[in-house]
Amino acid sequence: MGLAMTHKLDRRTFLVASGLTALASTRVLGANDTLRIGAIGTGGRMNDLLNAADRVGGCQLAAACDVYGPRRDAIKERFKGLPTIHTDYRELLDQKLDAVIIASPDHWHVRMAADAIAASKDVYLEKPVTHTIEEGATLTRAVRFSKQILQCGMQQRSWSHFRDAVDLIQGGSLGRVPQVRTYWWQNYLAWREHKAVDVQALDWKQWLGNAPDQPFSEEKFYRWRWFWNFGGGAMTDLFTHWIDVAHWAMKSDQPNNALMLGDKSIFQQWDCPDTVQAAFRYPGFDVVYEGMMASSIDDGGLEFRGTDATLKINRSGFGVYHEGVSGRENPVMRADSFRDGTIDHMQNFFDCVRSRKEPNAPVETGVSAARAGQIANLALHHGGQIAWPTKPTA
Repeated sequence: MGLAMTHKLDRRTFLVASGLTALASTRVLGANDTLRIGAIGTGGRMNDLLNAADRVGGCQLAAACDVYGPRRDAIKERFKGLPTIHTDYRELLDQKLDAVIIASPDHWHVRMAADAIAASKDVYLEKPVTHTIEEGATLTRAVRFSKQILQCGMQQRSWSHFRDAVDLIQGGSLGRVPQVRTYWWQNYLAWREHKAVDVQALDWKQWLGNAPDQPFSEEKFYRWRWFWNFGGGAMTDLFTHWIDVAHWAMKSDQPNNALMLGDKSIFQQWDCPDTVQAAFRYPGFDVVYEGMMASSIDDGGLEFRGTDATLKINRSGFGVYHEGVSGRENPVMRADSFRDGTIDHMQNFFDCVRSRKEPNAPVETGVSAARAGQIANLALHHGGQIAWPTKPTA
């Protein structure tokens, strides 16, 4: 099914993973220095990240890379021709840059990040940071055997109301928390159709990278998250965000067991299920997830169910609901958010590029969040249940 696929390591990536590469750039940045940034993969999510970078300020997009011509043209127009434009990301890494932002399809993440680190670039890496469980060790070694900064794209880690909620949970305000409920519903049926792809302007072979050779597919190009060769469906796209918050709040980042039900109820053309229920057992607590991709009522969120109170949180804010209090529909404490956490997360990344301090979402957090979703996908392909770590067969 492609879940155990690993990428072949080229010499540069091997050197990084082995800890034999040169260490960080010798340039020392001051608080007012303008950061020279490169963008790899300039589709929809990159536009959001560059918007956040613009809001933060103190940076200049100096180089951009995409294998699709119209996206290269769009980034050139947006930035008035100032950045150098590339089809091959390795050419971008040869430029004089302080950091790169990577928002490519998942199957490219580790290879691009490792190459960027080898080129003495700091990295903002979109989630999930890995495509396979095996890549977690490769990425972690690449970061920890260098002096480069890597910020995982888990923006909740910098979002003020998520940070406040975690403080409440860890401070004991909910009592004992035996269950965390997570959910995310989206409606792909309601999304407008994408523009037709100009195949002549797309380097499909380079887009595939180390994925198995296959004919061009517009569905795979736009919705790659739902095909095993390139992504991991809801569990590594949406669930990854929420399980990271659970790992953070509960101070535990690896399940012992996972169960998963998944069905292709609506989108038969996908590899990955569009309707999902999953459950995970961690030491001392359980996590459940549910979602489907043809209904967006309720969107996404988490509930930390404690013996004294329950905390319900999403990207708009959180509420705390005490046991034994009348009017349970009204929270006794509430916090609202009016600012996209991606802005503060990018601010934290830029601050760490300058200060060389550890970012809010270091490599280990991204690896463990991706791993939880990947374990669920393995359970799906092993009859719906798996113990972790898996025991070797005789």
